[in-house]
Amino acid sequence: MASTNHFQCIFLAFLFVLGVLSSQASSRLLNEQTMLEMHEQWMARHGRIYKDVEEKNTRFQVFKDNVQHINAFNEGVDRAYKLHVNQFADLTDEEFRASRTGYKKQPTKVTSISKPTSFRYANVTDVPPTIDWREKGAVTPVKNQGQCGCCWAFSAVAAMEGINQLKNGNLISLSEQELVDCNVDNNGCGGGSMDTAFQFIKQNNGLTTEDNYPYVGQDGTCDSTQVTTSAAMITGYEDVASNNEQALLQAVANQPISVAIEGSGSDFKFYSSGVFTGNCGTNLDHAVTIIGYGATSDGTKYWLVKNSWGSGWGENGYMKIKRDVAANEGLCGIAMQASYPIMFEDDKDSVMCHHPNENDVDSFVLLEHEGSWM
Repeated sequence: MASTNHFQCIFLAFLFVLGVLSSQASSRLLNEQTMLEMHEQWMARHGRIYKDVEEKNTRFQVFKDNVQHINAFNEGVDRAYKLHVNQFADLTDEEFRASRTGYKKQPTKVTSISKPTSFRYANVTDVPPTIDWREKGAVTPVKNQGQCGCCWAFSAVAAMEGINQLKNGNLISLSEQELVDCNVDNNGCGGGSMDTAFQFIKQNNGLTTEDNYPYVGQDGTCDSTQVTTSAAMITGYEDVASNNEQALLQAVANQPISVAIEGSGSDFKFYSSGVFTGNCGTNLDHAVTIIGYGATSDGTKYWLVKNSWGSGWGENGYMKIKRDVAANEGLCGIAMQASYPIMFEDDKDSVMCHHPNENDVDSFVLLEHEGSWM
């Protein structure tokens, strides 16, 4: 009798284990089916079409891995930022880096505007607690570089659009494609740097408008018939002191600034909202434009960044990156290679900063300094 009861117990245990395994298998099938449906919906939303079943299966596996990473991140330890299944969800990090970044520091050539050593904002001691150049009318709508690795052109143009509006009062969308096609010292969709772009713009006597020379997202031959009239010009550029977030703050308080960052990791690629505090190094591979700074209600300081991946990425195309970190180079290397265009040679002994006697952060004046700050 005892033997029979023992056998029954073993049999019931076997049935229980079999039921658990069957349930797990059904759950896996359900998850797989859910993922397949998600992928189909995502393809329809983003207009993604694959050439054959093999490519679709490969892309599905990448999509599934990315979705699982995003879900695990958002459901894990509470972070200062969130991730989202965006338009890049079927790309590996390597594929994303190859097609959506493109910053490459170029060797400086000996020219009449070779690499500058001055930094006009070095003596600025009073800056507003927050600044958003969008509110000052100095930022054009977010653009999209597509699959062309010319982030350097978008960063340089955004900085130039900003200073042009601040100096001349007109916000004009300028042409990235002119830089891609005509700035031969950079490599178009193959990558480049903002300093080299600023050198070209100076020598080229400016840039034409976006409408006049529209962006097509691929390398082309410089169309001289489209660049006969410049919409904005610069007299040169300057570099921000390297590895110095305070110097970067002084610069951003006065105009939008071009910066290079490491921006190709999974968390960066799928950033959705909040202050980015994720893992990233100093392998500078992407270019963006800092168009402000501020702090959250809990005191977390951040840089406000305009990207060139369309308005469907991040916070409508923008990102907050943690500011004043322990590393001198800043998070993602944001303080390593910063620069900005300048207009009018007679401005080199002048800086625009927040008036120390004003409480309104919207009030700015032009102050002269000669060795000491006024």
